[in-house]
Amino acid sequence: MIRAKQTESELRRELVKFGQWLSRLGFTPGTSGNLSVRLDEHRFLATPTGMSKYLVEEDDMVIVNHDGELLEGTRRATSEISMHLAVYRHRPDIRAVIHSHPPIATACACTGRALDQPLCQEAVMTLGVVPLASYATTGTDEVATSLVPFIPGHEAILMANHGVVTYGGSLLEAFLRMETVEHLAHVTLVAHQLGSPRLLTSGEIQQLRDAKSKYERNSNPESPNARPVDRANALSCASNGHSVKSGVVA
Repeated sequence: MIRAKQTESELRRELVKFGQWLSRLGFTPGTSGNLSVRLDEHRFLATPTGMSKYLVEEDDMVIVNHDGELLEGTRRATSEISMHLAVYRHRPDIRAVIHSHPPIATACACTGRALDQPLCQEAVMTLGVVPLASYATTGTDEVATSLVPFIPGHEAILMANHGVVTYGGSLLEAFLRMETVEHLAHVTLVAHQLGSPRLLTSGEIQQLRDAKSKYERNSNPESPNARPVDRANALSCASNGHSVKSGVVA
């Protein structure tokens, strides 16, 4: 879902809009969370540190380079900018990154649970496995390092005892993926509370994977879409009694 190139002014407005949406959902309490977009090969527009995402304005945004150095803006960049830059570095197709703290997904991350069980069709059709990155202290380069193994093969990652990071071809896509992570975490929680959750079989996952590939070919016939197949295969492993924690099938 890579949109036509937008102007910097348009992207500033989108950062404000999606920041407010995340705040209304309760995903960015206080001054937590951060959003960014790729301006070009060398510059990135991001929300500043220490501001409510509900109250942040267009002029509050900052521009940084690949090293996280401030190029433009009157405020300081978020201390977690390194995780955003790691995504852009390892995924040249990505144009937007969101980090937030959706409560149920964050609770899963706090209990060492990756979202790796194929409980519902939506899990296969959207994100597939959402792996769990190892613990890292917020605001340090350890956070980016913990994410690197999972960035190429996923579009959403749980962060142990911390939160979630999602990314996509636009801020809208990154936002929808964050919303979906929380939904899947909620489904997982309730399914286990009710007891005896029924996992999709490998055959059912294959059928869903085929349906998704057909849909994606119709939507974008030029896209090879290799990664969704990898994610569906990981879910298929989970349906056969394996689990994916910290991105490793065991």
